[in-house]
Amino acid sequence: MARIPRNFRLLEELEKGEKGIGDGSCSYGLMDGDDIMMSDWNGTIVGPGHTVHENRIYSLKIHCGEDYPDRPPTIHFLSRVNLPFVSQTNGKVDPAKLAALSQWGRDSSIETILVGIRREMATANNRKLLQPPEGSTF
Repeated sequence: MARIPRNFRLLEELEKGEKGIGDGSCSYGLMDGDDIMMSDWNGTIVGPGHTVHENRIYSLKIHCGEDYPDRPPTIHFLSRVNLPFVSQTNGKVDPAKLAALSQWGRDSSIETILVGIRREMATANNRKLLQPPEGSTF
């Protein structure tokens, strides 16, 4: 099977991200439209209902390195959030603690990660965790 080059893959993801995912609970796009390497992205997650995250909007910074999609991107929350896989110092997501990153494969995507994070927010362990004040940032 032919391997899709990095930039073609990222163009595909950009197109999909700009349209919004499913119910609009997650979205993503390039931080700078002039970034020809398509390395730096913004992501947004709307907190899942019936959790402490409900109605909160979380902003994330996503960096796709030169070896993307062979290796996962690095993810940082810009919005403060209390989750076991997010550093409380700088908002960096620990790839070893988030299934969407630890089980990364070439067929995974930015969408996979954002949906995975949102799913984690709704789990029994995370749905009631005390959260920082809304609007606070790292």
